[in-house]
Amino acid sequence: MTSASDRFDLAVVGAGPAGLAAAVAAADLGLHVTLLDAGERPGGQYYRHPAPGLGAARPEALHHGWRLFAGRAARLRKHERAGRVTYLASHHVWTVVRDAEADGQGEGKGEADGPGGRWAWRLHAVVGPEEAPAMVRASAVLLATGAYERQLPFPGWTLPGVIGAGGAQAMLKSGLVLPGRRVVVAGSGPLLLAVAGSLAAAGARVPAVVEASGYLAYARELPALVRNPGKLAQGAAFGAGLLRRSVRLLSRHAVTEAHGADRVRAVTVSRLDHDWRPVPGSGRRVPCDAVAVGHGLVPQLELATALGCAVRSCPDGTPALDLDADQRTSVPGIWAAGEAGGIGGAELALVEGELAAASVAYELTATPRGRRTALVRRRERLRAFADAMAAAHRPGTGWTDWLDDDTDVCRCEEVPAARIREAVAELGARDARSVKLLTRAGMGWCQGRMCGPAVACLAGGALLADRRPLSCPVPLKALAQLPPDE
Repeated sequence: MTSASDRFDLAVVGAGPAGLAAAVAAADLGLHVTLLDAGERPGGQYYRHPAPGLGAARPEALHHGWRLFAGRAARLRKHERAGRVTYLASHHVWTVVRDAEADGQGEGKGEADGPGGRWAWRLHAVVGPEEAPAMVRASAVLLATGAYERQLPFPGWTLPGVIGAGGAQAMLKSGLVLPGRRVVVAGSGPLLLAVAGSLAAAGARVPAVVEASGYLAYARELPALVRNPGKLAQGAAFGAGLLRRSVRLLSRHAVTEAHGADRVRAVTVSRLDHDWRPVPGSGRRVPCDAVAVGHGLVPQLELATALGCAVRSCPDGTPALDLDADQRTSVPGIWAAGEAGGIGGAELALVEGELAAASVAYELTATPRGRRTALVRRRERLRAFADAMAAAHRPGTGWTDWLDDDTDVCRCEEVPAARIREAVAELGARDARSVKLLTRAGMGWCQGRMCGPAVACLAGGALLADRRPLSCPVPLKALAQLPPDE
């Protein structure tokens, strides 16, 4: 338990690969750390755990790189017992603000004053299903908030049985269930191969992996490929695994329609041109009872952008935090690691977490950064591959040709493509915000996390970082308990 008087050296938000690595590395370096996470157990979305009641004997069988996670999880438990880390599960952080009441500092004096200087932050969270308010104080904050899936709609995508690719993997890892017996995996990006492999290994029949991009695009990124032979071997292993299970890989194809009445019964798979436009007459019907679909990931940046952290545009068009060589954001006292700095996968997240922890320890206690050079080199090598991957799978502009006028783009508010096109063509909307004001697209429960990328594309604008004062729904009682200056 923490109290309002507790103040940590470092607060880490998110217990996925980046946050977990950062927390244990910072504790190794002597910092007093708190690790806050919305989940009940560490691991994040990547290392999901089966519910304890399911009695899974070998949870590691569904994971890649489980050994790396298990080692850090053991270190976390050791640091908890020693009092160096306070792990706060089921804590959903909804805002981070400057702590004007910190020791020796008055309002507005929380800025850094260089190496060895101090910052002061308050992190507000809601806890558990009862959404009880909680607050922790820390000198430095490390954001490891992960990402969510990018979805591009198509006719029939709201049918039961059409789920996110990451959602299908989550069902399998945490619930030990399959989304269907015959599952088409579709979209774009390397996640598709991992999802298809997991589903097939668990007993599902996967008629095809439908990839909208062409793998020849990787040929333009030869230097990044040569520097990462391990990634190439990993991709080859995924491909070989699918081949053994007779799973077809259809590149430059897309699911352009899902069919069914009460749930999905089949999909239309079409060949695409270079810009992702369906080639007329190429569609063919594939029977299935589930579709796992995703078009990459979008960094989750709400906490960072509310603080004013600068962002950059990644090669796949998604916004990510602009970080320096030591994982510092543009706001003094705030670091970030993992997908928040650009989608790159678990291995890169682990490296960035350790690098950020070493940087924080140096800033707060002048702890020597003995491994910094090696970590920076490894991070740069992995980041180069991540950028090559993002460029290869960037959605083509022609995907909007999949949509008919009745296709719901915003599922929460049931806004069809026709209304968005009308807002653009006849009412002068030029970006997602204008479309939102004119049509309510993005005003529902998900607040545009699901439809935002598609709306931005239909509006002809870039995908911009979300800027929200609250990163998740918060009860009024929690807001009412805030000090007047917050």
